[in-house]
Amino acid sequence: MDTISERSEKSSYIEPSIVMDHIKKQQSYKVEEPIPISTMTLVSNGCVDYRGRIADKRKTGGWRASPFIIVNEVAERLAFFAVAVSMVLYLAREMHQSLPNAVTHVTDWIGAAYVLTLVGAFIADAYLGRFLTIILFSFIYFGGMVMLTISAKMDSLRPPLCLKRPCPPASDGQTAFLYTALALIAVGTGGIKPCVSSFGADQFDEEDEREVVKKYAFFNWFFFAINMGALLGITLLVYVQQEKGFAWGFGIPTIAMFTSILILLAGFSSYRYKKPMGSAFTRFVQVMVVSVKNHLRGVGVVSGSQLYEVSTQESDIFGARKLFHTPQYRFLDKAAVIEDHESSITRNRWKLCTVTQVEEFKCFIRVLPIWATTIALSISFAQISTFFLSQAATMDRKLGSNFVIPSGSVPVFSAINALILVPIYEKLIVPFLRSKTGHRRGITSLQRMGVGLFISIFAMASAAVVEHKRRTHSNPTTLSVFWLFPQFFLMGSAEVFTYVGQLEFFYDEATDGTRSLSSAMFLSEIGIGSWLSTAIVKIVQRATGDEEKGWLRNDLNASKLDYFFWILMAINGVNLVVYMWVARRYKGRDGASAIGSVRDESTTVVDQS
Repeated sequence: MDTISERSEKSSYIEPSIVMDHIKKQQSYKVEEPIPISTMTLVSNGCVDYRGRIADKRKTGGWRASPFIIVNEVAERLAFFAVAVSMVLYLAREMHQSLPNAVTHVTDWIGAAYVLTLVGAFIADAYLGRFLTIILFSFIYFGGMVMLTISAKMDSLRPPLCLKRPCPPASDGQTAFLYTALALIAVGTGGIKPCVSSFGADQFDEEDEREVVKKYAFFNWFFFAINMGALLGITLLVYVQQEKGFAWGFGIPTIAMFTSILILLAGFSSYRYKKPMGSAFTRFVQVMVVSVKNHLRGVGVVSGSQLYEVSTQESDIFGARKLFHTPQYRFLDKAAVIEDHESSITRNRWKLCTVTQVEEFKCFIRVLPIWATTIALSISFAQISTFFLSQAATMDRKLGSNFVIPSGSVPVFSAINALILVPIYEKLIVPFLRSKTGHRRGITSLQRMGVGLFISIFAMASAAVVEHKRRTHSNPTTLSVFWLFPQFFLMGSAEVFTYVGQLEFFYDEATDGTRSLSSAMFLSEIGIGSWLSTAIVKIVQRATGDEEKGWLRNDLNASKLDYFFWILMAINGVNLVVYMWVARRYKGRDGASAIGSVRDESTTVVDQS
């Protein structure tokens, strides 16, 4: 059992005097006697409570705070998916856009929403903190939902009903109003998404063995919440939209979005908060500038012990812990070589950087190859809300004699799979794999992502085979929509493995000052994947004869969508090979390989005072 003295030697998180004063108030004891570490109730990751004091584990965080965050995510995802799965139909039916154009505009919008997470992460890490960023951008999101509901409600904001083709196009003013609403939703998503998962993970102390296990469980249940919101959005709300109209279909998630803000605010006193630590991008630029300057001046690479680091317990980055020096990317170490002793005294980071600042940038660079080699899955995932739905719209969706499944609700096959698989994985598969591998999570986050990428190959192969059967069928409208179940099921399985693996990996490999940014990196994959999907669609159209004679036409029955799916399957196959090569060579910020990329112990802090 560790003692208080042993704890303070291991960690640079808390001043020992603060810990001792806190414990003295709780119980009387002799200072010279060792105190079990379990009696320490203050967090060791720098989080504070709403009063600005070091957070107490007994009163804040953990599963006491997480339900508010999870419920908020359910409501936000309900709103987003209700819009996402209906927007292609809304643009085609109400705004009179062609199917390929509607698909392109929706994928571009989804892409923008997720790429904007980089902006939201920057604001959270540098200025506002995660909680305030979530609240601010939630109101922006809510404003966009209100405008979208008004667009669907007021006839003057849509073109007149199409009685014969060609349909009258929407006016510039009508289009501008709708696109402004979608832009606000995209901006809101960009601010909320990179912060919510990190804010939830902040509620668990990485130095507490019991809490760190709960943190990884939180990531699984957080993903469960995403799919619960998606399930409600693509079933209940799509059904409402089909029966009552788009105004109701968009109005209900607008109310849900406002309710989610109130729910998040309700947990205000229970949260643990990370203070903003300044701009990570500025620190990155400083490292690059100083290392290049020193290189041009002939500065050589020196050993880690000769590099500059502040002598205080905490790092020079406000609120961040110190990091070990690592031998990778040694060129960047030149930014921490002391050439001008005046720089170390004045702390001019445009002339001399600390080891921690250099290592923070190294951590960012290390994950880029993993980030790049998981984008391909997002290209395939973009098909769920576009071409997969177009397939469903042409098939027999009858369920019984009276009920017809809305085409926008067909992704329920994917969402239900995730809802079933997450509890099974958490309660059955993880303990089984843990008994075989000895790893806390059964398999590492990199291995989990690899499984998801592997499954995605079969998902697109299934989509191609089913589309060929649908296209060559004598009457596609009589072919049951349940033929699409395998491709949705497999894509859902791929997402369960890859998405949760990304949550774990990017949070664990991030430093204290880049947690939101790291979450935004993997979320931006979804956006970039959507944009790449749009680019591939346009390339295929131009290469095969545009909308009139090509593979992807306005009439799906005259298209050759299965050829497009085979192309995506090939991309996934090549990408998996590249990913495996990159993952096997990955070295984490603690020197761990792919086998240990999710650390069993935090080894990222070093007290160099």
